[in-house]
Parts: sequence; structure tokens; C-alpha cells
Amino acid sequence: MLRKLIIACIFTFASVLCYGQSSFSRGQELFMQNKPAEAIIVLENAVAEDPANVTSWLFLGIAYEQLGRTDEAIAAYRKILPSAGILSANIANNLGNVYFQKGNIEMAEQYYTQAIGFDSVLSKAWLGRANTRIKAGNLRNAATDYEQYLTLEPRSSQRSKIEQLVGLIRSEFAAEERKRLLAEEEERRLAEEKQKLLDAVSASLQSAADSSKSISSGAENVEGYEGEFELQ
Repeated sequence: MLRKLIIACIFTFASVLCYGQSSFSRGQELFMQNKPAEAIIVLENAVAEDPANVTSWLFLGIAYEQLGRTDEAIAAYRKILPSAGILSANIANNLGNVYFQKGNIEMAEQYYTQAIGFDSVLSKAWLGRANTRIKAGNLRNAATDYEQYLTLEPRSSQRSKIEQLVGLIRSEFAAEERKRLLAEEEERRLAEEKQKLLDAVSASLQSAADSSKSISSGAENVEGYEGEFELQ
């Protein structure tokens, strides 16, 4: 009886494992066939059966994205990210993409930066963060990220467009720097002229004060007279 029970348990456990594997395999197959709606149903079963299967969560998140179910995609990615291992950079980058689509620029940049931290040669994360920084108006750092992307992807089909954008940003900052230096120089010149004028006026007033003092010297005292007045 005990032997039969053990055999039954082993068979049940093996069946669960096989079912889990077949769910993932089937979900992966549907995903690769570009059938996200069908893939989601199977992949949801796969992650329920094996919550530690990072690839199942990754495919599920992408399928959600393809159907515009961005909040569910975010939930799937965030759930598995802490234990994603070698796929951490890809999942963090996907989170950046979803938040970018939702218009949450701050969170998008945060996850792109996290992806770069996981894998510094993940070129798409550099490109994503560059685009995010353009949206945020952080042009100088955006240009740096674009340049890093081109370093990693020298044959990018977008190279000419990116180089044109970076050149425009750099030229604008160079023009602003020239304006700043000219403004500082003009401010310095005006300050020097003002100081010279103040010094000249101060010296002129001091000279006038000294001259006035020498002319009126002793005139402020009433002289005493010890003799007698004679009336004519």
C-alpha cells in the first residue's frame, strides 16, 4: 500500500513538472508565432506552476506589452526583477521602455540606469536613457548617452540621425558658453568702469574738501580784543 502511494506521488510530481514544462514550451511557441493573446493564457499558467522561471515572466511581460496591457507588463517585470539573474538588465530595460510609453519619464530613466548598472554594454539601455533625457530636457547628458550608444553600436542604422542631433546639441551648448563668457567679460568691464568712476568722483570730492578746509582755516574762531573801544 505504501509502495503504491509513493509511486502515485512520484507520478503526480512528474506530471506536474511535465505540465509546467509543456506550458512554458507551448507559451514560448505561441509567443514566437506572434500570437500574444494566446501566449498570455499559457504563460500565465506557466508562471503559476513555476514562479521562478524568469524566461516565462519575461515572455509574459512582452506579450502584455504587445497587447497594450502596460500595467500588467510592469507588474510582471517588477515581480521577477529581484531574482532575474543574468536577465536582470533586459528586464530592467523593458521596464524603462514601458514607463517611457506611459510618459513616466522619471521612472523610465531610473530603470534604464538600473539596466546599465546590470550590463554596461547593453546598448539599447543607453539609447533608451538618451531618449528619456531628451524628453526631460537634460540635453547635455542625453548627448553623452547617444555617443556611448554609437560607441557600442557603430553600425547603427540611426547613426547619421543621432550624430546630427548630438552635433546640434553640442553646437547649442558651445554657443551658450560663448554667450556666457562674453556676458561675464562685459560684466567685468562695466564693473571696472564703474569702479574707476567711483574712484574719480571720490578723489574729486576729497580734493574739494581739502581745498575748502585750507581756505577757511582759522575763520571759525572769534578773535579776542583786550584793548578799549574808543568812540569818535
